[in-house]
Amino acid sequence: MNEVSVQEADFDAGAEIAALTADDPQAGAVASFVGLVRADKLAEQKVGADGTVQAMSLEHYPGMTEQALAEIVAQARGRWELRRVRVIHRVGRLLPGERIVFVGVASGHRGDAFAACEFIMDYLKTRAPFWKKEETPAGGRWVDARETDDAAALRWQVSGGD
Repeated sequence: MNEVSVQEADFDAGAEIAALTADDPQAGAVASFVGLVRADKLAEQKVGADGTVQAMSLEHYPGMTEQALAEIVAQARGRWELRRVRVIHRVGRLLPGERIVFVGVASGHRGDAFAACEFIMDYLKTRAPFWKKEETPAGGRWVDARETDDAAALRWQVSGGD
């Protein structure tokens, strides 16, 4: 199983979760996260009623993006005892309600699985080279990084930095 995939195709979260523990009797916990495209993203940012997202297009640098995700997974493996990890991020044009990202972590214990899953997602949002453009009735707009994502990633830094 590849730990990291960047792909246009949708994924089956249930199958991905099952693969994390297949033939591994030492796996005692699985934590997972599935992110979806929201229709109200721009309205949520107080842009106005015409800000309903009709679609989102994601771009990336092939090779560079996969490497960045692999480095994030390696950092998680260095912090917690993990059995298996799976990260899938979709690219291309996606509609509201469609799956955009999957992070799954299997570990011997729930604490490691929960923490690593959250760490990977926080770092993915801030350190992986993806570019998002939202399509709305008012036109398209590139999505800037959110301060809340940066703040979430900062809490994982330890003395000496990452």
